[in-house]
Amino acid sequence: MAVQTGLGEPRGPWFVSPELDPDGRGRWDVPGSEREAARRGWRRRLLSAAAVVALSTVSGAAAGTWAADRDAPGPSAASAAPVPAELVTAAEKTVPGVVSVMVGGSSGASASGSGFAIDNEQHIVTNDHILSRGGSGPVTVETSDGRRFTAEVVGREPGSDLAVLKVPASARLSALPLAKPNSTRVGEPVLAVGSPLGLAGTVTAGIVSALNRQVRIGNGRHTAVQTDASINPGNSGGPLVNARGEVVGVNTAIATIDGNGSIGIGFAIPIDQVQQTADTIIGRGG
Repeated sequence: MAVQTGLGEPRGPWFVSPELDPDGRGRWDVPGSEREAARRGWRRRLLSAAAVVALSTVSGAAAGTWAADRDAPGPSAASAAPVPAELVTAAEKTVPGVVSVMVGGSSGASASGSGFAIDNEQHIVTNDHILSRGGSGPVTVETSDGRRFTAEVVGREPGSDLAVLKVPASARLSALPLAKPNSTRVGEPVLAVGSPLGLAGTVTAGIVSALNRQVRIGNGRHTAVQTDASINPGNSGGPLVNARGEVVGVNTAIATIDGNGSIGIGFAIPIDQVQQTADTIIGRGG
């Protein structure tokens, strides 16, 4: 089981540098010697830091909170918007169904991230890269109320970066409702829920920035939902939910500048792809 050794220490993530297409747009690719050359070239041409995509896998343990202070005097009070009531309700419904996922042992590779219950059979969806980075070691999940369970790996789908776990019925996780396919709209408010930098149960808010974003991560190309909700190492595998508390995607990657954390560009695997892949894995593995 992975052991949390502190918040914010450099335990990952794994950065992937962009190469430039002829039209100047970046595309996400795997690290290596060509990556370093491309990164140096990017800096020379643009005189700015390189944008990178991070697969986010870090452990989660303590609770996070989200609030807005409407009573404080000064300019901050004038600019602070009240938190929409529907997002507060969505957060309350979502957090009990989200878990921290810890993979590996104390003597070998270890990694962790987030996941969420997808049905009443206690199946949990997460990212496959969490299991891969953990050396395919034993898997433990921690619920929002601090209980821990050994999880069975029902199946993995590296090509879509998804995996399904299962915990005992005694976990009593609340399955999260899934958004209908093609119902997500650009500009609608969303919440990212997970365990960034060891802060389990953290909720961050934003909007859907774009749909059908083509993102190349590792050796695969994914069609992703782009969001400006803050996503950081540890959010991988957690849900992106709309104001109705429905899951619209699985948080998978972030863009950073020089590896310095979230810059408001995150990517989630669309829920229709998630549901199709999860149904296939569950049907195959039980």
